Amino acid sequence: MTATAMTYVIDDDPVVREGVCALLGSVAIETLAFASADEFLSIAEPAMAGCVVVDVRMPGMSGLELLQHIRDRDIQIPVIVVTGHGDVAMAVRAMKAGATDFLLKPFNEQALLDQIRGALNQSDQHLTRQQNREQAALRFSELTARERQVLDQIMDCQHSKAIAFDLGISEKTVDVHRFNIMRKTGTRNISELIQLRLRAGEAV
Repeated sequence: MTATAMTYVIDDDPVVREGVCALLGSVAIETLAFASADEFLSIAEPAMAGCVVVDVRMPGMSGLELLQHIRDRDIQIPVIVVTGHGDVAMAVRAMKAGATDFLLKPFNEQALLDQIRGALNQSDQHLTRQQNREQAALRFSELTARERQVLDQIMDCQHSKAIAFDLGISEKTVDVHRFNIMRKTGTRNISELIQLRLRAGEAV
């Protein structure tokens, strides 16, 4: 779990907010509490890590509407929705909209802790993957436009002769570009180069 991970507790009932925060604090899980979805959205940003625990039914913006705003802003944070027995259908809708899980009130404390720990681990894994993508993409940042063209052809499993034909250059020039690509990216062979490019994803 990362040091920056936070559990955001959103509920209009102060007793529930304080109870959940006290429970999480007892096991050293950091929390921030909000009385409304709008309060949370005022500080929400795409890079935030952790998880959200939100009541489905609240005055103003509902938990389901908040979930949509989170996704619209491309905030990749797990969301656990809490609901009363009469709101199960709404909770199912929230799950279909991207919520990680839901709990019925009154919820079991251990069940809540287990779900939050799972969500925090999920957030941590996502953050690690994002950091790996960014680090991989950085290694491609010094490539010239022509080297990127050659790299694209390599990713399409093209050999030097085919790349030379497609780009209208000599095979020797292709090999020079290939050497420079591997030098700049710190890869030792084509297999490492392809794996690094796949790790970088759309960031390149």
